[in-house]
Amino acid sequence: MFSKACQYGIKSVIYIWKQSLLGNKVGAKEIAEHVDAPEPFTAKILQELVRKNIVGSQKGPNGGFYADKAHEKYTLRDLVEVLDGDGLFHGCSLGLKECSETNPCPLHHEIKKVRSHVVNMLTKKSLKQLAEEVERGETVLARFDI
Repeated sequence: MFSKACQYGIKSVIYIWKQSLLGNKVGAKEIAEHVDAPEPFTAKILQELVRKNIVGSQKGPNGGFYADKAHEKYTLRDLVEVLDGDGLFHGCSLGLKECSETNPCPLHHEIKKVRSHVVNMLTKKSLKQLAEEVERGETVLARFDI
């Protein structure tokens, strides 16, 4: 459903939130190790997420990536739109230029229902709430989350 960049981004931001809830800032290398992603690719994804204010970063000896009150409102939908664009939420699933309620493609009405469920799933919890679930052990980021 999501691109590899988006998958890594989601796991990275949840890990950053999890560490931030403990008062820690984390570097790209540590994040990449914990989400099982290549470090250069992870760093590139994180730069884009910082530019869009999904997470923050601080340079220096006590620096790293973090999430705080300024980032609490963001949901998975926000992150998906930053990394994968809004194609999941708009446009014809068959790629037709003219597809609408009055001129639907063969999949239009079914895709509309699916998109509604996807949007609900991606917006009902903040990224912080997802990290809190991981921290409480209700969900995991990896097979054996540490």
